[in-house]
Amino acid sequence: MKNENRNEEAVSPVIATILMVAITVVLAGVLYVWASSLAEGNTDGNLALYAFSGEDAQGQPSTGTDDNLIMLTMDQGGDINWASVSVKLSIDGGSPVFCDNPGGDGGVCVLVDNGRDTNDQFWSVGDTVTIVETGTDLCSSSCSIDVTITDTREEKVIDTTNGVPAE
Repeated sequence: MKNENRNEEAVSPVIATILMVAITVVLAGVLYVWASSLAEGNTDGNLALYAFSGEDAQGQPSTGTDDNLIMLTMDQGGDINWASVSVKLSIDGGSPVFCDNPGGDGGVCVLVDNGRDTNDQFWSVGDTVTIVETGTDLCSSSCSIDVTITDTREEKVIDTTNGVPAE
């Protein structure tokens, strides 16, 4: 009798080729799904770039509690609903205060809509709002006012206007 020494643990070349092709196809599928979901996440159509400009409001700051402080104009971006906007002021680097949107009456300051259509519910390109004190003296002489505008739906700061002086 012949005594042959065979290695029974080896995989045939055909099975090895089939396994390599199967693994390659599975990896390609996983990479495709990952790449397509990544691409979807970056093209949701909600990209809106905003730009605002701030300037001194008419009138001199006083010890009164109804001074016009800053005028803000939307220079670029899509219409944004007032219910989705939050405006925060910091006077001379102090603690921030939140201003009420147009029509509000409970804060220390309020936004007064001077836009084309003051009855709409949107801040649109070209619309200007004036930030006015309401019952609290925020700035009684020359002061530095930093304004932060936030989209509350997306929870993102959409603009910051720093160092706008009220004189």
